[in-house]
Amino acid sequence: MFKFYQSFRYALNGLWLLLSTERNFRIMGIVCVIVNIAGFSLDAFGEHLNRFEWAILWCAMGLVFVSEGLNTALETTIDRLHPEKHQMIGRAKDMAAGATLSASIVAIIVGLYIFAPHVMSILQN
Repeated sequence: MFKFYQSFRYALNGLWLLLSTERNFRIMGIVCVIVNIAGFSLDAFGEHLNRFEWAILWCAMGLVFVSEGLNTALETTIDRLHPEKHQMIGRAKDMAAGATLSASIVAIIVGLYIFAPHVMSILQN
């Protein structure tokens, strides 16, 4: 049980480090708060997100958070192990950043796909 507790503490510390040191991670957190507020605000206009829509939104947001966390961990490790510039290291870091960008684009598309019909319904009424 102690090992599980210790692992959980390490994970929470990693999450705290991401939130306290990584600007992009904080921006993503703010965007997630806005998405949640927008989702709950639909109720005021007679629309609401169903459980499936919420689940898909949370999966998309989680994908972006996981991608950014892995990208940050990779970049931090590479910078520590090989601080001088190298073409292949630059490519690896660009690929990791590209994966995070891809996850973000997918999350935006998912958000638009879910929110657009609700917003259109509100605007038509």
